[in-house]
Amino acid sequence: MTKLKALGVLAAVLLLYGCSAAGSGRKNGDTAETEGAVHEEPAGNTYKFVDVEGAEYEAAYIEGLPLCGYDYGRLKEKDGFKYYTDKDGARISRTGIDVSEFQQPVDWGKVSAAGIEFAMVRVGYRGYGSAGKLVEDKMFRSHMDGALGAGLAVGVYFFSQAVSEEETLEEAQFVLDRIRGYDITYPVVFDTEEIKDDTARTDGLDRDQFTDNCIVFCDRIEEAGYDSMIYANMKWMAFTLNLERLAGYAKWYADYEPVPQCPYEFAMWQYTESGKVPGIGGNVDLNVYFEND
Repeated sequence: MTKLKALGVLAAVLLLYGCSAAGSGRKNGDTAETEGAVHEEPAGNTYKFVDVEGAEYEAAYIEGLPLCGYDYGRLKEKDGFKYYTDKDGARISRTGIDVSEFQQPVDWGKVSAAGIEFAMVRVGYRGYGSAGKLVEDKMFRSHMDGALGAGLAVGVYFFSQAVSEEETLEEAQFVLDRIRGYDITYPVVFDTEEIKDDTARTDGLDRDQFTDNCIVFCDRIEEAGYDSMIYANMKWMAFTLNLERLAGYAKWYADYEPVPQCPYEFAMWQYTESGKVPGIGGNVDLNVYFEND
């Protein structure tokens, strides 16, 4: 999961927010907000960003791809959780976490009482090795039962290492077989990522195959009656996926800066991997699910 830092075309917008947040001196429990940080139309043909290690990148805007329309002046924070408001200040986002076997045990009653409204639960993953074994997350059923029992809305995700459309369909069916019978009201997500410090089965795939896999997974999930979504960070969007072919699919965007860098539409923002939530020992990813206003 990625940490990015804005530069280039959106620098003025993001700098405004960063200075405001850094200079606020706020304490836990205070409300912070940005004034005037509106996601603007691109001023040039490219945008720049930085990855988690500080490496700088520049990518061309994709003509005709819908741009992000969020006004980051309406992005606020209270009690450690970010949220988004409408023009009148009413909250129009949902606060969530994503969990896997790396979060255990979880006291879901405390999680719900802390203000968490939804959970994205990892169903499983495909192994890196040549065998590419499909593995159910050790905490999948416990997390599902706990989150639903505490009244949270639930979605799921699967970490893919598929190298073909056939393997992608196998992954989609793996997920569908396991979520049958659960009340899934949030998206079923296809998660492909850059694997650092290890060899991945997908290292040799080209953009077309990665994009084909996203489409095959999401279409199969939609056929089964669920909402689908694609997980990605800015580097993955810019250089690994053919975003113009994925314009009709919802995005779960990972970016750990004060405001997102992505110039394109996305529905959910994973904004930190080091969140703290009562009921969960250690760190947990935090998310904002935006709603239209």
